[in-house]
Amino acid sequence: MDTQVTVRAEDLGALLQKVEALTGEVQALTRQMEAQRRSQQAVEELVQDLTPVFNQAFKKVVVELAEVDGQFTLEEWVHLAKRALANTYRYNTLMDQLESALDLLSEVDKLSKPVFHAAVLTASQLERKGYFTFAQEGLRLADRVVTEFTEADVRALGDNIVTILRTVKNMTQPDIMALANNAVDQLHEPEPPAQEASVWSLLRELNDPKVRQGMARLLRVLKTLSNQPESPRPN
Repeated sequence: MDTQVTVRAEDLGALLQKVEALTGEVQALTRQMEAQRRSQQAVEELVQDLTPVFNQAFKKVVVELAEVDGQFTLEEWVHLAKRALANTYRYNTLMDQLESALDLLSEVDKLSKPVFHAAVLTASQLERKGYFTFAQEGLRLADRVVTEFTEADVRALGDNIVTILRTVKNMTQPDIMALANNAVDQLHEPEPPAQEASVWSLLRELNDPKVRQGMARLLRVLKTLSNQPESPRPN
């Protein structure tokens, strides 16, 4: 005798939903396992590729360390590692400063190129104008001064430099320079004939007010020179 089981539609729908959810979870787990398998496979391939490299590097390290065998101990290595870890902040600061210095050098290099070009151009112009030749002759003149004058002469010059400068200042006044220029022009004039240089001619010239004024000025200068105290001549 057959037994017929009746399932309600609501229960059947709930059962189908659970089956679908379970199927989705199984598929998600399957994908995760496949991803893990691929990742593990990639790691295994990477290990296989790097193993010869590590072996070669290890052999190289062993050979290099063999040259310094006995010159260090494990304690020293440990102490060095501790110091390196303890000074990590200093290393980072040092690297920051080094990067800043490199950036500064880069900027200075960019700025130095036009400055160097301008300096070369200026030096070329100075050379064409003769500044370098003038400086060379100035050095030669300074060398002659050093060889011709003694230390006592230089000390005496320093003691009297104010008086010398004041004298030069007075001599370069416009009226003094004009007087000196006129005197030099007269010295360049041709010599007067013999008849104009006779005693009577000179006496007639004394009637000229300008001649008398000039002689009075000359006599005043001579009087000033005679009033100066005598100083011993340097040896």
